[in-house]
Amino acid sequence: MSYIYETMYILRSDLGEDLIDQAIAKYQTILQENGAEILATQHRGKRRLAYEIKKQREGIYVQVNHRGSGAAIALMERAMRLSDEVIRFLTIKQEVPETPAAAETDD
Repeated sequence: MSYIYETMYILRSDLGEDLIDQAIAKYQTILQENGAEILATQHRGKRRLAYEIKKQREGIYVQVNHRGSGAAIALMERAMRLSDEVIRFLTIKQEVPETPAAAETDD
């Protein structure tokens, strides 16, 4: 069964533009190779962090909306956990609006 997910991750601010683009492409490739469909990717830019994370005061925020299975997300999150370029990540499952056929009730 496939759901819609939103993944937000923060990359180190000292990465160059080429490395940022490579990191974004790497995580999108992991998702796509495991059957996920990328719906949208937003490069949110460099922001100041609320508190220091791994000796970093700023980070580059990236948001990816995708549809797929939990297995694809587990593989992507494992790669992020092992990576030095990602300092924090979070994936949430989005509420999917009910279809009209599912919303009908028998009276």
